[in-house]
Amino acid sequence: MTSQTLPTGMIRATGTTGTHEGYMPGFGNDFETEALPGALPQGQNSPQKCNYGLYAEQLSGTAFTAPRGQNERTWCYRIRPSVKHTGRFAEIDVPYWKTAPNVVPKVTSLGQYRWDPVPMPAAGEALTWITGMRTITTAGDVNTQVGMASHIYLVTRSMQDEYFFSADSELLVVPQEGRLRFCTELGVIDLEPKEIAILPRGLVYRVEVLDGPARGFVCENYGQKFDLPGRGPIGANCLANPRDFKCPVAAFEDREARSRVVIKWCGSFHETWIDHSPLDVVAWHGNYCAYKYDLRTYSPVGSILFDHPDPSIFTVLTAPSGQEGTANIDFVLFRERWMVAEHSFRPPWYHKNIMSELMGNIYGIYDAKPKGFVPGGMSLHNCMLPHGPDRAAFEHGSTEPMVPVYQAETMQFMFETRFPQHLTAFAATEAPMQDDYIDCWDSLEKKFDGTPGVK
Repeated sequence: MTSQTLPTGMIRATGTTGTHEGYMPGFGNDFETEALPGALPQGQNSPQKCNYGLYAEQLSGTAFTAPRGQNERTWCYRIRPSVKHTGRFAEIDVPYWKTAPNVVPKVTSLGQYRWDPVPMPAAGEALTWITGMRTITTAGDVNTQVGMASHIYLVTRSMQDEYFFSADSELLVVPQEGRLRFCTELGVIDLEPKEIAILPRGLVYRVEVLDGPARGFVCENYGQKFDLPGRGPIGANCLANPRDFKCPVAAFEDREARSRVVIKWCGSFHETWIDHSPLDVVAWHGNYCAYKYDLRTYSPVGSILFDHPDPSIFTVLTAPSGQEGTANIDFVLFRERWMVAEHSFRPPWYHKNIMSELMGNIYGIYDAKPKGFVPGGMSLHNCMLPHGPDRAAFEHGSTEPMVPVYQAETMQFMFETRFPQHLTAFAATEAPMQDDYIDCWDSLEKKFDGTPGVK
């Protein structure tokens, strides 16, 4: 935890071995944590009677029979079983949060697109984590648990006696402005720009504004959960190191209050009402949990002689698909780094790609697009559509001195998927699309004249 105080009435674990400011380090670890001494059973998962009158309950993130290395579950010891946290559901309308398949008539996704930042809400406009979500693209099919959606969130108001969980997906949250707090069943995560959070499918949480208004990006993953990519010949170190992922220690609320719980299920939203807080897990152990990660700890690797590797070398997290080596989603980060390759074109090259790329700018300037791609903005280059540097970036990359250059104050990311990304009506008609983006390549010149030699 940071120095921020916890929400009123929330009790957090203290003195847990290996914690740092209320977090436990490691990715994919088997954690254990308790907010009251003796709340966590030892030697078995489901004793006949749990201490403090708690209920034992398992949250499974994978099928029971998944291979051991992929099997994910967490045992929770809670004040009430979660069947008490829902009642009869009533469908509600959340108009700007869309789910695949979502192909909008007369909206074409065939093209190269770029957007300015979606404006912050007008003063006094109250948007929560649910009502402030704006879907930009969808891909795949949530009903078969493949694909993704990309969103922008605009949040000005904390959820009050209101909770949310998604049965459809895990969410990867990338803040761009403002700070949020995620009060989850398994603990509390404070999140700010230059950090990300992973919220697993089925986890109940409430989102509070610590410093707003808040804006950022969300990748909604319908498929297999995010994992660290294989490093191959890189070996054991660099890229995203497991120790830099932080999982919160146990924290719970024992509060009687009329509360609204919203669930996202197969693309639709439903609400139910209960008379207490559902954040009542006093202790837990397992490997299915929420994380935060500081993007400033990402250690990029690259060429130290000539050329540069594919951008996949910058993968932070990957969500596998059924096809080996082809991801359902890759989360890729371009951050500060040294450029040292000799007699090489250093910016990203021109290419067409089987993957479709939704890119966002957290801060700074992107070297392939020095103009027009501003912090908070996005671009989309869909499956097999050509893209690459604009003329200014090409001319600079073709003539710059071959000396080491430090790329400073820059941080962009990609949500990259094997599926075509379809624009929503909001992205096509309401978001601030740059109609002239496609023109950024118009001034590229034909340099071929049929004579040998470098031009």
